[in-house]
Amino acid sequence: MRIAHIVSTYPPYYGGMGNVVFQTASELTKLGHEVEVFTPGNYEEKEIKKTIEPAEAEHAPDLQEKIDFARRLKPSLQYGNAARIPSIEKELKGFDIVHLHYPFFGTAGMIKRWKMKNPYIPLAITYHMDTRAPGWKGLIFKYYSKYWMPKILNSADVLLVSSFDYLPASDANLIYQNNPKKWIELPFGVDTERFKPRSKPEAIFKRFGLDPQARTIVFVGGMDLAHYFKGIPVLLRALGALKAQNRPIQAVFVGDGQLRASFENKALFYGLSRLVKFAGQVSDEELPYYYNLGDLCVLPSINQGEAFGMVLLEAMASGVPVLATDLPGVRTVAEDGGLVVPANDYQALAQGIAQYFFSDTDREVLKQKARQAAEEKYDWGVVVKRLEEVYQELVG
Repeated sequence: MRIAHIVSTYPPYYGGMGNVVFQTASELTKLGHEVEVFTPGNYEEKEIKKTIEPAEAEHAPDLQEKIDFARRLKPSLQYGNAARIPSIEKELKGFDIVHLHYPFFGTAGMIKRWKMKNPYIPLAITYHMDTRAPGWKGLIFKYYSKYWMPKILNSADVLLVSSFDYLPASDANLIYQNNPKKWIELPFGVDTERFKPRSKPEAIFKRFGLDPQARTIVFVGGMDLAHYFKGIPVLLRALGALKAQNRPIQAVFVGDGQLRASFENKALFYGLSRLVKFAGQVSDEELPYYYNLGDLCVLPSINQGEAFGMVLLEAMASGVPVLATDLPGVRTVAEDGGLVVPANDYQALAQGIAQYFFSDTDREVLKQKARQAAEEKYDWGVVVKRLEEVYQELVG
């Protein structure tokens, strides 16, 4: 089949949607399909500096391979991750399947219009997440979700969601209730060869002046305005509370964006400068080793802007248990490989971290459970094979 994927963000931009599409397209290509990814041409196409030692570099995909994989189309209008791509309808000629990844403000409506003109070409839409933002932007999102999102989603032949646990609490619930047979649950996946259990990378500990023997957590996520919901301030406050209780925990934060400086200042405010290190954005080759730094991976997201948590899968595949907040969709992943605590509650988060490190929690069992779930349930090969079956049903 010739398959088009349409997504608002794509590597090297760090975000879950783009990485999902890259991995999906890669696996579909391995199965013999011809895949093109269409995305706004607004990301600086350069490699991130590679700092990993050559002896540790394995077969992880090169960043340049990700950059070259997509067709980057020039938007006529763009704001943040929203973009209007006038040429998208012309680009979709000759495809057997079109797959839109929602939300994609500015272009999703064009795909609905394209579908009206091409009713016999199957359209799949993956509903990744609700849109959340503070202030006036949040009001715009709310209006869009109420009046425009139903028209876009109802234009699809099939709707996919990473977890049925997420749908009833999401903005798409009414659409689901009106036509539940159109929806298919398909989790996102993880490369279990790239992310796998390893010994602790002492070179990275040394780089940041951290102790390889000390209790360590790792956070991986965007630090731009679009990812404000990741809950980093809550995690920093929890780490500050643990330090005040004489239970210090080392932490490495992987990711970058315009909010990073404010997070670093909060770490200083809580007296965490020796314990907390900000690594910035790291190369694709080195990222798996950052998960191996951690005894625990924490995803402290505060609202339903987080619908699944790809980083949880990457940690679990690495044999690292996870701690996440009790959000629909996210909790179902976390429960497969770790612990769940209430959202946006630094005391509960601190208690959860303390429970993992200072109670009688069987950490070895959790490590084995996390890796097993990644291999059996979330491996990309398993997930994309199911997606291929969905496509085959659509084309007949």
